[in-house]
Amino acid sequence: MRTTPTTPPMRQDGLALPVMLIILLVMLISSIYLLKSSNSTTLTASNLAYDAAQSRAVDAGLHAGFKWLSTTAAGNKALLNQDAADHGYLATLDTTQTTRSDAFWNGKKTVVHEGKRIEYVVHRLCLLTGAYDAVGNACVQTADPNAGGAHIGVGDSLAADSPQFAETPKVHYVVTARLTGARGGNVVNQMVVLIGG
Repeated sequence: MRTTPTTPPMRQDGLALPVMLIILLVMLISSIYLLKSSNSTTLTASNLAYDAAQSRAVDAGLHAGFKWLSTTAAGNKALLNQDAADHGYLATLDTTQTTRSDAFWNGKKTVVHEGKRIEYVVHRLCLLTGAYDAVGNACVQTADPNAGGAHIGVGDSLAADSPQFAETPKVHYVVTARLTGARGGNVVNQMVVLIGG
């Protein structure tokens, strides 16, 4: 029987252990980053859903203001010539005020929707109270292109100093609603309504 000479085993230098420790460290750091990233994504999605829910709730305030405005216009349009603070209505708009100004919300009306308090106010876009076409009053108006089938020539109703409407124009009203959220998030929505003068 023939025997083959055996070679002594090679001495190991221990290089695999440091390499494996480095790989484990990289995997640990990656998993921590992944965990933080997924938490951030979850928080972002939660905040977006919260904002969307608040915005839908504020729309209930817009609807309440619109309902009062359309009901009043259908019943007696002359009532829209004067303020009705009990209903959150102002027949004028001070253009120096914004939705952040306290004076903008004078006469506001509060409604409760799904446990949330929503404030709204309706402004007629006019300089003065009274009829929209009264002397000295200036209101934002739009010609009704479908009224009477009349064609309005270029420049007829677009003159900056004295518009000439072929038909009764539509006066602009703005319904503004706001909600102060529990987490400090505030939502303000607006809607423009056109009602024939």
